[in-house]
Amino acid sequence: MNAPELAYLRASTLDSEALLGDCLDVLQRYPDQCIDLIVTSPPYADQRATTYGGIKPDDYVDWFLPRAAQFLRVLKPGGSFVLNIKEKAVHGERHTYVLELILALRKQGWLWTEEYVWHKKNCYPGKWPNRFRDAWERCLHFTRNRQFKMNQDAVRVPMGDWAQTRLKSLGKNDVVRYDSQVGNAFAKNIANWQGRALAYPTNVLHLATECSNKQHSAAYPLALPQWFIKLLTGEGDVVLDPFAGSGTTLQAAIELGRRAIGIDIAQEFVDRCREKLNPVQGRLLEPGKSYVVD
Repeated sequence: MNAPELAYLRASTLDSEALLGDCLDVLQRYPDQCIDLIVTSPPYADQRATTYGGIKPDDYVDWFLPRAAQFLRVLKPGGSFVLNIKEKAVHGERHTYVLELILALRKQGWLWTEEYVWHKKNCYPGKWPNRFRDAWERCLHFTRNRQFKMNQDAVRVPMGDWAQTRLKSLGKNDVVRYDSQVGNAFAKNIANWQGRALAYPTNVLHLATECSNKQHSAAYPLALPQWFIKLLTGEGDVVLDPFAGSGTTLQAAIELGRRAIGIDIAQEFVDRCREKLNPVQGRLLEPGKSYVVD
């Protein structure tokens, strides 16, 4: 069996499922290079102690790396790993465990391809003596290779009202590409935007936090995994959330026609994930349909 046939077999035999256990152990049941995308938000340091026990900031990297080694093994060469995480404050300053984790993952073999910022439009109010409200979180994008699956057209956004007014009255400086007058090597030709209804987004995602989900302490909005799934996978691909929680990533994946695998150590969360998978279980891979597998 050649490599493309083996890759197709690995993908086509994976069903959507939610599994109970530590992803470090559960993923050992899976073959190499069988996952197209990993999107997850693991327990942050010292958080979710009642459900996950909590991991001390100083111990976080050592705890995460063995799990990341499994992620690296099961991810396809053209796949991506998106990690939603944020540092906490300890003794009046931000802890460096996220920065240390990034460096450790690079040594493990990951490429730190990009960093997206999730701007939480409705962050909780509050007051602290030495900082303001946390209104953003990191979404770290890692890959195995420099060439990976990415469909930028799938996440294009409307141009916005500015284009309708700005492009109606173009001056001579807008239709000729001039070098920057301040000498910073940038230039512009606004006329190039004429006739365009969509533009490529930035790496800042403006999304509200999850307010309706009262059954999990740290559920992110459905739109967050949806955006990355549309960008980094195609129909029929396999999406993994190794810290599945209430199943938001799984829900996003199956609604977009992907197969979804979720893992969690809490039975109550696995049950909720399975409820979201049941309506589509066994129907995501249609008999007789061909899927492109990297």
